[in-house]
Amino acid sequence: MTAGPSVQRPAPILTEDNHTFWEAAREGRLVAQRCGDCGQLRHPPRPMCPACHSLQREVVDLSGTGVVYSYSILHHPQHPAFSYPVIAVLVDLDEGVRMLSNLVDINAGDVHIGMAVELAFAATGDDGAVPVFKPRGSGP
Repeated sequence: MTAGPSVQRPAPILTEDNHTFWEAAREGRLVAQRCGDCGQLRHPPRPMCPACHSLQREVVDLSGTGVVYSYSILHHPQHPAFSYPVIAVLVDLDEGVRMLSNLVDINAGDVHIGMAVELAFAATGDDGAVPVFKPRGSGP
């Protein structure tokens, strides 16, 4: 029996609004948009501030640390690019931004709301990366 080609996570679909976020992830950075008028941070990337409707924006680096706000353990439908179960998490980042991602390097039964997490990256099929999270202090 021969091993087939490995399957990696699909590359994100780039749009005019999100390409800065995904290019930063490719560089190993986590970023968010900040309104150029009222200063509110926002994620996911979008053209207009939801607070003041300004079209002015800048990009700021985030710490990559936060806590699990909520999570779900996904068993189906399965895709060969992922290891199951997939732990889908909503993370409240220290800067006040909430982000949907995956939690890795942990058994599904050990996840809990309020768990401290930190940023990691998972490779994608286009030599890029997507931000994921792991328990804080769990190693490299």
